[in-house]
Amino acid sequence: MFYYIKTKLEKTEKLDIGKNQEQFVAVLTSAEWLESREDFDMGIEMDIDLDSIHSTKAEVNYDSLTGTFSVPDREDISGPDTKFAFALDEKGIVFIDDSGFVNKVIGNIISTKKWVFPSLERFIYDFLEQIVSRDQTILERLDKELDTIESNILAGEEGDPSQRVSRIRSDLRDMRVHYEQLLDLSQELEENENDFFHKENTRYFHLFTQRISRLHDLTASLREYSIQIRDLYQSQLDVRQNRIMALLTVITSIFMPLTLIAGWYGMNFKYMPELECKAAYPIVISVSVIIVIVSLIFFKKKKWL
Repeated sequence: MFYYIKTKLEKTEKLDIGKNQEQFVAVLTSAEWLESREDFDMGIEMDIDLDSIHSTKAEVNYDSLTGTFSVPDREDISGPDTKFAFALDEKGIVFIDDSGFVNKVIGNIISTKKWVFPSLERFIYDFLEQIVSRDQTILERLDKELDTIESNILAGEEGDPSQRVSRIRSDLRDMRVHYEQLLDLSQELEENENDFFHKENTRYFHLFTQRISRLHDLTASLREYSIQIRDLYQSQLDVRQNRIMALLTVITSIFMPLTLIAGWYGMNFKYMPELECKAAYPIVISVSVIIVIVSLIFFKKKKWL
């Protein structure tokens, strides 16, 4: 698909790059790029293998700026990324995409954007903004979820949250890496080494850099929060285990003297005078009860119960 950048993106059946002075946007499949890349006169021989893309980056060439995108799926951040490539010069930008992602983003731009001062720089800015448009909401949702998990842990109502917290931490790590790559990309665009962009319009890339920097900081903060929640759960688990051990210790301490009495009088020596005494049994029972009561009072005062 081909578009000219006017007050809105206007679709056209064919680009007339040599004659038309308006900047363009082209979206091609990798097969279409191989067939028609000479028509764009960007002076590059870029063979695209979309499956080999692993990061978002930009590279400055003599007559063009090329790069790739690896965009996490916001519905399944740990799942496969959406991958596509691009090449641009002062005349316009070409996207090489087999997934349909770029066409979807451009469709959103067409339906929501109208420019007073149309330019390639403004289009690229809006394109990048569309990629991260939902991220603030996603991060706020994760923040609230972590907050709920923490409250439940402190209230003793949470089961084992380790798996979910680990998944959130993994997603945040992937997003942090994604933002770092977008920062590098936007800084490369802002640098404008080949003078493809009007200097007054590079401010759009600066604005995007600032937004990504804030998202990166928020992501890093949430990841630290998730680590703190993991440590909090472990500490609460240790407290519960300590309480159980304390209770078992108290029970053992109470029954230890009773066990001694039972073992002592269970030896059945022939000449144990207590065995012949009629009051021996009530006395032993009374002594055992007194031991239990005294032990309970002692442990209660020590706040071990």
